[in-house]
Amino acid sequence: MTGLRAPGDLLFCRLVAEPGELAIHHRIRHQIFVGEQQLFPESDVDAHDAREDVLHVLGWCGEVPAGTVRLYPLDAGGSSWQGDRLAVLPEFRAAGLGTPLVRFAVATAGRLGGVSMLAHVQVANERFFTRLGWTRQGDVELYVGRLHLLMTIALPTCTEPAVGQEGSTGLGCQRGGDPVQRRTPGVRKPDLGQ
Repeated sequence: MTGLRAPGDLLFCRLVAEPGELAIHHRIRHQIFVGEQQLFPESDVDAHDAREDVLHVLGWCGEVPAGTVRLYPLDAGGSSWQGDRLAVLPEFRAAGLGTPLVRFAVATAGRLGGVSMLAHVQVANERFFTRLGWTRQGDVELYVGRLHLLMTIALPTCTEPAVGQEGSTGLGCQRGGDPVQRRTPGVRKPDLGQ
């Protein structure tokens, strides 16, 4: 199987907007991190998921939720962020959803005043993250029982009004020319001006 493509290659990401979407987000993560990769014995949900400032993201391939990423600030000022739980369902990996998920996380943290983001990346994914502008920091480390690399990226400064607001070009924050797309007019925690 070569994987599924979105109609017209429509890939987009948005913050989880309601409890049903959060359940889908957790179901995708469970399928990948517990079922497929066996990184966690029963659940990958942790204390970060309960934080008020954590942002859960769903990536969509057409009308199908097919991937996730989670991000949250690491300091009280919100200048340093962590991105994690990047997961794409196997049948949608050929669609290229991982790139918009990472770029959405980076742009969102930048829009919220972040300066840098870090991620613990599985060694096999180093090249993917490097192509997206991330830099390896240090040696290979053991993280949740598997070899990972600490990688970082400087976050873009965003002065663009949020998509849908007066003065917006409709592109949102950008990195490498790819627009950050969102479909939900109102989001929770924190309000991104949507």
